[in-house]
This record gives sequence, C-alpha cells and structure tokens, in this order.
Amino acid sequence: MNNYKITIVHLYPDLLNLYGDKGNIECLRKRLNWRNIDTEVILYTAENENFDFSAADIIFLGGGSDREMEIVCESLKSKKEELSDFIEAGGTFIALCGGYPMLGEYYQTSEKTIEGIGILNIKTDFLDGNRVTGNVILECDNISHPIVGFENHVGKTNIESYTPFGKVIKGGGNDGKGGYEGIIYKNLTATYLHGPLFPKNPQLCDRILLQALKTKYSDYVELPLLDDELELKANKYMVNRG
Repeated sequence: MNNYKITIVHLYPDLLNLYGDKGNIECLRKRLNWRNIDTEVILYTAENENFDFSAADIIFLGGGSDREMEIVCESLKSKKEELSDFIEAGGTFIALCGGYPMLGEYYQTSEKTIEGIGILNIKTDFLDGNRVTGNVILECDNISHPIVGFENHVGKTNIESYTPFGKVIKGGGNDGKGGYEGIIYKNLTATYLHGPLFPKNPQLCDRILLQALKTKYSDYVELPLLDDELELKANKYMVNRG
C-alpha cells in the first residue's frame, strides 16, 4: 500500500438495502485496492449517528422502500448542515435511486408529500401512477462509454438550474419522458439509476474515485489504468440489449 487512503461512508445500509447497493461500495473499494490505495468503509447506522462527516472522503446514499426512505430522510434532516458543508467543500457524494430525490426540498409518493433533507434545490412530484421502469442508456460528458443502468421510480424531478448527470438515449430520466437524467453539482452525483451501477460503468466509478483523491491529496493526478475488458463487455451487452 502507498500513503493514500479513502474513507467511504455508506449511509444506513441496514435500511436502504433494496437494490444491492453494497455492490457499488465493493466496486469502489476494489478499484481502489487494485491500485494499492487503502480503503476504509464505515457503515453509518443508528448506532453511530455521531460520526463526523468531515472525516469522510466519499458519502454514499442509496434507495429503499417508501417506509425505510422516510425513516432515513427524517433522520438525516438533523445532519443537513454537516452534509451540506461536506458537499459545498467539494466532498464526493453519491446518491442513487431514492437517495436522489431525498436530497431535495420534497418528494411525493402515491400517498403523501414528504419533506426532503433540503440540501438541494430540487422538487420531485408524483407521476400520477405512471411508474417509470426499465433499462437506461445515458450519454455523459467526459465519459466515452455509455452509462447503463436500471430505473424504477414514480417521481418527476425538477432539477432547476443544476447540470444534468446525462442525456437520455433510452429511458425515462428525470421527468419520465426522456431528455436528461440525474444531476451533477460540484462533486455530487445523483441519479435514479440503482443497483450495482458501478461494476457496469467503470469509467463513472473511476471519475468519482479520482474526484475524491484529488480533493484529499493535492499531489494526486490520475488513476493508474486497470484491465476493464470484462466490465466493458458487460456495458456493451447492456447497450446492445437496449
């Protein structure tokens, strides 16, 4: 190992565990370890809610069922200032699936409107029962391969003036009608795509890792290349499958 180390905080993996998000954590960890970069993964749960987020390099927020999401959203409201400070200071934050609308002012389910954590100026309205589900293909700036994933949501997210994460080639995206998907803000990446997103999109994973390393270490320039033949075959298969 060299002197570099990245600390990843996985928010409430015991509650937001519907889509196999720990596969993303494992992918982040392995792609660091393969480059001889030490990694610490902290599971943030009700038992250690006093954790200081300024000690994190990457914070990950996944998705879950409506009930579990509401519990997590209510809990994280007390951490709004800390999380906002982390993001504004250039901390690397990843929000997938339900974690994306949770960061906004509110999000709606079929039954009610839930006040969000309020970190981002986004609003998510209910899509009148028209669930958006299926495979997604995105075109993203500075990533040569398409981003592939799966969406399953009933939210229509207004991203205001934020930069979209990607242009929709296939799928529903933020409004369920195509166009654009997710947002990028500073070193925050938020998207409706869920499940093990990073294994099929190694360039996206590396972009996030490089953000974290450059933020923490002023002398870090670029990640050593890895042999991504298998990962890119999986990516190409998903693109061809459409």
